[in-house]
Amino acid sequence: MIPQETVDAIMNAAVIEDVVGDYVELKKSGSALRGLSPFTNEKTPSFYVLPAKGIFKCFSSGKGGSLVTFLMELEKVSYPEALRMLARRYNIEIEETAPTPEELAAATAKESLGNLVAWAQKWFTTQLNETDAGKAIGRSYFVERGFRDDVLDKFLIGYSPDLWDAVAQAGAAAGYANDKLVEAGLCKQRDDGSLWDFFKGRVMFPIRDVTGRVIGFGGRTLTTDKKVAKYFNSPESVLYNKSRVLYGMHLAKPAILKEERCFLVEGYTDVMAMHQAGVENVVASSGTALTTSQIHLLRRFTKNVTVIFDGDSAG
Repeated sequence: MIPQETVDAIMNAAVIEDVVGDYVELKKSGSALRGLSPFTNEKTPSFYVLPAKGIFKCFSSGKGGSLVTFLMELEKVSYPEALRMLARRYNIEIEETAPTPEELAAATAKESLGNLVAWAQKWFTTQLNETDAGKAIGRSYFVERGFRDDVLDKFLIGYSPDLWDAVAQAGAAAGYANDKLVEAGLCKQRDDGSLWDFFKGRVMFPIRDVTGRVIGFGGRTLTTDKKVAKYFNSPESVLYNKSRVLYGMHLAKPAILKEERCFLVEGYTDVMAMHQAGVENVVASSGTALTTSQIHLLRRFTKNVTVIFDGDSAG
C-alpha cells in the first residue's frame, strides 16, 4: 500500500500536460491544450487538457478525470501502478507498507508481467555486456556493423545465451514461476513440463511503449542456417501487441515534435543506425505491414511521415 503522504508528493510533482504529452501532440487552445484523442480514431481534435485544474476531458470517448485516471484508462493499469509510473518519472521513492491479502490478490496480470519483462531486459543486457559469450558473440555482431557502444546502451541491446535453459534457470532463481515465463514469451514448455528458451542464441532488442517501458522483445538469430527464422518477436500478451507498437517511438517523440516529421523505417537496426547518424525522429514498424493502430499512433505526433522501407523481400 502506498502511504498517503507519498501519493500527495506524487500528485504535487506530476505535471499533467507533460505526461499526457508523451501520448498526445497537444496544442494551445485558449487556457486549455487540445489534441487528437488517444482513445478513439477521431480526425478532428476533441481531447482537452486543462493544466490549471489538472484534468483531461475526451469528448469523443466520454472519458475524463485526473492524470491518474488518464494513465489507468490508457495503459490499462490499476490505481497503484499508475501512481508508481508517475513516481518513476519524477524520481519519487515509494516505501510501501505491507499489502493486505486482498491487495495482493488484486495485483493485475499486467503489473506482474511487466515486472518480469523488465527483469528479463536487464538480464539480457547484462549477458551482452558482462559475459564472455555475450561480448564475443552478441556485442561483436553489432561492432562488426559499425554500431557504437553508446547506441547499444541507448537501445538497451542484450543477448540471450546459446543454451536451452539459461533464461529458464535464471528466471526461476529470480523467483518467477514457469507459467509466467511462458506467458511472457521468454520460454516454451515441453510435454514433460520442462522449459526451453524461446530466444536461445539471439541478440535481443527490447521493445518499449511510448513511455519507454519495456513490453516485449525482438530477437535476431546469429546463425546462417536459412531454415531458422531470422527474427522472433514476443507473443501477444496483456503487455505487448505488435500491431499497436512502433519501435523507437519513446525516443523519437521530442524530435518528431521539433521537426514536425517522422521517418518510418523497417527494422530495429535501421532505427539504431539513424540515431547513430544523428537522426532521431525515426520509428520502425518492425517488419510488419503498417497497421491502422500504428498510423493512429503516428498521427498523435505528426501528419508528415516519410517511409523508407527496404527494397528486398521480407526477412
